[in-house]
Amino acid sequence: MRQTLTSPRGMVTAPHHLAANSASQVLRDGGNAIEAMVAAAASIAVVYPHMNSIGGDGFWIISEPGQAPIAIDACGRAAGLASIDFYKSKGLNAIPGRGPLAANTVAGAISGWQEALVHSTRMGGKLPVARLLQDAIWYAKNGAPVTQSQVNFTTKFLPELGHQPGFATQFLNGKDIPSVNTLRKYHALGNTLQTLADQGLDDYYRGSIAQKIASEHERLGGTVRLADLNAHRASSVTPLSVNVTGATLYNMTPPTQGIASLMILAIFDKLRLRHNIQEADGYPYLHALVEATKQAFKVRNRHLADPTTMAANGVTTDQFLSDAFIDKCVEAVDMQKALPWPEKTIHGDTIWMGTADSSGRMVSYIQSVYWEFGSGVVLEDTGIVWQNRGSSFLLDEKSHLALAPHKKPFHTLNPAHARFDDGRHMVYGNMGGDGQPQSQSAVFSRYAFYGQTLQTAVSAPRWLLGKTWGQDTTTLKFESRTDAAALKSLSSAGHDVEVLADYSDTMGHAGAIVRQPDGLYLGAADPRSDGVIAAY
Repeated sequence: MRQTLTSPRGMVTAPHHLAANSASQVLRDGGNAIEAMVAAAASIAVVYPHMNSIGGDGFWIISEPGQAPIAIDACGRAAGLASIDFYKSKGLNAIPGRGPLAANTVAGAISGWQEALVHSTRMGGKLPVARLLQDAIWYAKNGAPVTQSQVNFTTKFLPELGHQPGFATQFLNGKDIPSVNTLRKYHALGNTLQTLADQGLDDYYRGSIAQKIASEHERLGGTVRLADLNAHRASSVTPLSVNVTGATLYNMTPPTQGIASLMILAIFDKLRLRHNIQEADGYPYLHALVEATKQAFKVRNRHLADPTTMAANGVTTDQFLSDAFIDKCVEAVDMQKALPWPEKTIHGDTIWMGTADSSGRMVSYIQSVYWEFGSGVVLEDTGIVWQNRGSSFLLDEKSHLALAPHKKPFHTLNPAHARFDDGRHMVYGNMGGDGQPQSQSAVFSRYAFYGQTLQTAVSAPRWLLGKTWGQDTTTLKFESRTDAAALKSLSSAGHDVEVLADYSDTMGHAGAIVRQPDGLYLGAADPRSDGVIAAY
C-alpha cells in the first residue's frame, strides 16, 4: 500500500514517472511551479503519447500565496472551414471520431504554456524555454520507454487507428505493436520540440512549425489552416468557485465541465449534513455522490458549451452554483432510490498533473487529445498527434453544441484547486471523460470531509457513472474492493451496478498535492497509473 509522501520544499505528481522527474529537476534548478509544469507537460507528451500530445488542448489553475487563483483557457477553436455545410457536403450526418476530418480544431496546449510562462515571469521565473523542454527533446530523439498502458490502448484501437495518416510510422513496427519496456524514438517530434526551444513557443502558431502544420492539414483534406493557427491565443480567466464546509473550491470555466465538479461536491456536502453521512464508502456516501453527479450532469449535458453560445442562450454559470440552485438539486435527491439513468455520456483521455514549489505556488494542470491518440492523425512533418476534440460538435444547428467556425468545443478537462479555511491549499485532478469530476469528488470528499490520508483517498476503490476510455456500457461501475453490502444496497435502490477489476484503468489516473499551513507538502499518486510523487 502506497503511503502519502511529504516534502518541505517542492513536489510534483504526474501519471508518468519521467514527467514527474522532469518537473522535479526544474524545481531543483531554481524553477518555480509553473516552469516545472511546462517541463512535465512537454515530457509527458512524449512518454505518454496515447494520453496527450502537443497537438491537444490544456487548462491551468495557478495558485500563488496571498493572491486569487488564476485559470488559463488553452482551448483551440474550430477551424474557419469547419462548418455544418462542409461536413454535410461530404454526405456526413456526424463528425467522424478519427481521421483528418476529426482533426478540425486548433491545438491550444502550447499557447497555454506560453500564457503560463507570462505569469511565471511576473513571479520571478527565469528559466529559458530550452531548459524546460530539455528532457522532452532527449526522450523524443533518444527513446522513450513504451508502457503497458500504451500497448494496451494501441492494441484495443488499432483497427480504427492503424490506417490513419502517419500513425503506423510513429507508433508501430511495420504492422506490429512495440513491446513493453522497449525504447521508441520520435524523431520528427524531437525536431519540432527543438525548434520550439530555439525559436520560442510562438513558432507553433506563427512560425515555421505553424506553416508545416497548416500545409499537412490541407494536404490530408482537413480544415485547419495557417490563419486559424495565427489567430489563436490562450487567455487568463477567473476560475469558477463554490463554498463547501471548510473550504472554497475552484475549477475551470466553460467550455469545460469544471462546473460539474463544483456542483457534485456542493450538492454532496449538503446531503452529507442533512442525512448525517458519517463515513466514506458505505451506501449513503456512495449513493449521495452518485445522485449528486446525476444532478450536475443534467446541467452539464443541457447547457455547457462555448461561453459565447451560453451567453446567447441566456445561460450563466453563476445560476447553477447559487445556493438556491444547489438546494434545489439537493431536494431532487431521493436517498432511497436511484434517479433513472443514463443520459449522454462522454469519454476521453487526458493527463492531470500537479506541481508545487518552495514559495507556496501550486499548479493544477490538465492536457489532452480527447480520445486515445486523439484523431489518430500524426502530422509526419512535425510528429504531432492531433486531437479530435472537435468531434464532440454536433451537425445540428439547433443544438448548443452545434458546429460553427471559430467556436470552442465542449471540454471534459477540468483542473481542480481548493483553499481550506485553516490555511491548507490543495491541487487535485483526474483524467477520463465522465470520470474526471467523479474521481475529483471521491478524492476531495474522502480527504477533506472524512479525514482519510491523501494517498488513501486516491487509492481507495472508485466508481464511474457512464462511459469512459472506450467503455461500451453506461452502468454504474465499481472496483471490486468496494464494500459488498454497499453494492447490494445500491443495486436494491435501482442502480445498474457493474463490478470491475481492482485498480482499473477505467477509473482514470488521479493525483493530489496538499500544502499544510506550516509549509509541508503532502502528495499522492495513483497506483492505477505509471505515476509517482517526485519531491525534494
